[in-house]
Amino acid sequence: MGRFLPHPDDVPVELTLLKHECISRQRLHTISLGGMACNYHRAWRHGTALEVRLPTLNPDLRYLGYVAWCLRRKRGYLVGIAFVDEQMLFSARMGEQICQIERYCRLHEPQSERQDNQALALEWVQQHADEFSHDTVCKAFAHPVLD
Repeated sequence: MGRFLPHPDDVPVELTLLKHECISRQRLHTISLGGMACNYHRAWRHGTALEVRLPTLNPDLRYLGYVAWCLRRKRGYLVGIAFVDEQMLFSARMGEQICQIERYCRLHEPQSERQDNQALALEWVQQHADEFSHDTVCKAFAHPVLD
């Protein structure tokens, strides 16, 4: 199974139901490629077409995906969202990378100046950028589905 990047809880995510014809059912075979995992207040059925938004990051960014899995947790659900193609997956991973950088900066220097935040962001990129790279996405697409 592909890797589902954990979305930080302190960055709001909005999941909106899409009509099934918005995403071809033939694309459900790519579930093993990975995507993002986020905590959400409600359950979603496997294969449900969704629009994912990160309104605090950029209200105009929208990622089309579908529910790969949904697990019950003590407080809500953990939802694995796979994206419709390589480009959408890569775009979503870049959005997740920005969320992780912002979170990293808040955790390490909540009262720091912009210059310090830029240094913290560079530190995070040096430590974690490979996890979000184009090569990582391509490797996920190179693995055959073993269903």
